[in-house]
Parts: sequence; structure tokens; C-alpha cells
Amino acid sequence: MLAPGEDDAPTRVRFVLQRDLQKRLDRYLTDRIPFMSRNQLQRLIDAEAVTVNARIAKASTVVRAGDVVEALLPPPPPSEIQPEDIPLDVLFEDDDIIVLNKQADIIVHPARSHLKGTMINALAFHFQRRSPKGGALSGVGAEFARPGVVHRLDRHTTGVIVFAKRDEAHWRLGHQFERRQVDKRYLAVVHGEVEPPVEAIDLPIGSHPSREKGYREKYVVRHDEQGKPAVTICRVRERYRGFTLVELELKTGRTHQIRVHMSHRGYPLVGDDMYGGKPLLLGDAAGPNAGERRAEPLIARQALHATTLGFRHPATDAPMFFTAPAPDDLRALILALRRHRMTGDGFGPASPPGSTVDIEAFMREAPRG
Repeated sequence: MLAPGEDDAPTRVRFVLQRDLQKRLDRYLTDRIPFMSRNQLQRLIDAEAVTVNARIAKASTVVRAGDVVEALLPPPPPSEIQPEDIPLDVLFEDDDIIVLNKQADIIVHPARSHLKGTMINALAFHFQRRSPKGGALSGVGAEFARPGVVHRLDRHTTGVIVFAKRDEAHWRLGHQFERRQVDKRYLAVVHGEVEPPVEAIDLPIGSHPSREKGYREKYVVRHDEQGKPAVTICRVRERYRGFTLVELELKTGRTHQIRVHMSHRGYPLVGDDMYGGKPLLLGDAAGPNAGERRAEPLIARQALHATTLGFRHPATDAPMFFTAPAPDDLRALILALRRHRMTGDGFGPASPPGSTVDIEAFMREAPRG
């Protein structure tokens, strides 16, 4: 039985399997230790902090009835969220939900290496000091320091994200995401001239098989038992010489899904160095005869923005649809590519079947209030 201590000292836990589950060790521990992710547990196993029958084990070790599993665990993250005065761009708020335009370089919720400076910390302050509605985040997920978190965006991905303020709203929104009843559209700038104009990328995704440093946080396409179904519909919206602006519709919500799928297809996101993308300098956009080159990149992160999000309100069932305007760095990147790499046959705007994002409205400067 898991019983972490009250201080920062590691805790030794012991499990005795009562029946034959035919599970890998990492999967078994993921079920038994809810405050740690599977990646974290795999790192713990790699560090030889887990034994099976008093022997050092591997993540792939299959545990069976009668096995004794012992692990030396770090303490769980604190569940008490500290309010922090971090600016938020609120698109909508009522008594049930709050919808935000997430900025770059902020993570959604506290984790072991990031206990402060998250959107959850910012929301705690918002509800105390700024919100005209008041309230708080839902209690769902609070034991994992993830109150109100219905879905997530990567640290450097910008755009629309919704949080729940009441438990019932959280469960109802969660069901919409699980049943694929939510319309999630992203815009991304990728390397290469994407073909075909519309493609359903249906490839399973799982954690990288290597546990070496630099690979542990990565995900890959996997056709084994570790791969989970993942579907991304990619639509070409603007073609440039050497680059493409794509609209991406998510049918599932796997970690790094867009980044993995596009990299696997040979079109990594601009600026996404984890998955093969490279930064784009102004001189690179203008071409080899551009003269003076600007040293800093046009965008210092992966060129990915959660542009629109549609769902039904969890209390009223009314359809809701939110759009986040282009952040300054992504707008500058697209404008540079339009200016320098959009000439000639086959280059320019496109509106393939199923596309819904209004590119020109997206590119207009957001009013500052």
C-alpha cells in the first residue's frame, strides 16, 4: 500500500501481486502510483530504484502472481497550489469554465521539476484577485496538482485552452474530449512542401524506446503494444518555397501528437529541435541573395498554435467556439514567408475540403484592451 511520508525524504513502498496480471513492470507501477507518470517511473527503474523479488529489474520485466515489487519513491508534488501574479489572456469565463489564450513558455500544471510559474498558479491568483466571476478550479485532479485541467498544451505551444471551475463541468467536458466530440484545430509552419493537400495521418504513438538522456521525453510512431492510436488530419493552407502552413485537426490527444506525426511524415515543425525542426532566420526566409541576415530566429519555439476550439458548454449544452489570434512571433514568420517565398505556380493560399480556420482573420492583429 502506498503511503508517502510528509517530508521530502524518499519513501519505500512494497507491493505483493495477488494474481497474475501479465503486465510489464512500468505499466504495473503506473497503475499503482498515480502521482508519477510512466516516463518518471521508467526513469526510476533505470536508476535501479525498483526491485522485483529483491533483484534489480527492467521496465520491460513482466510481473506475475507472488512477485514482490519494492520501489524507493520521491515524495508526491504538493497538492496545494500557490497563487502567482502571472498575466492571463482570458477569452471567456463564467461559473463553470474559463477559456484562455495560452502564451508561449509556460507549462499548464505543476510537475516535479516545475512547481511554480504554471498556468494553474496563475489561475489561482486570477480567481482571488481579478476574476469578475470568482470561484476556483474544479477539484478533479487536485490530488495530482492538476485541478481543473481538462486537456493540455505543450510548454511552447500557444493558443486556446479550457479549464473547468466545477467538478460536474470537468466530468462533462472530459467526456466530450474522450468521445472525440471536440473540434480542435491548430496551425503550424513546417519544413517542406506538404503533399497531398489533405491527409489523415493514422499512426500509433508511444514513448521513445531509448531511456538515454535526450530521448526519455520524446515520443515516436510505434507499431507495438506501446503505441496508442493517434489520428491527425493535415490540410495545406498556404504553400511557400520550402515551407508549408498547415491546418491540423486532432482526432485524438496524444502527447506531442502533431510534432511526432509531422516529423514522421518528413515535415518537422519550424523551430522544433526535439523532432528535427530548425529555427528560421529572416535571411533564410528571404533566400540566399537576401544580403544582411538577422541573427535571431523569427520564432524561438516550435511554430504551433492551437487556433480554434469548439465544444458544448458543460452546463447549458450550447455550442461554443473560440479562436485565438496569431501570436506575434508566428505572425512574423508567416508574413516573412509570404513576402519572400510565395511566388510562382503552385505557391499561395489553399482551402482544401474540411478546412475551417479563417487565415486572414487569424492573421489580423488582436485588439489590445
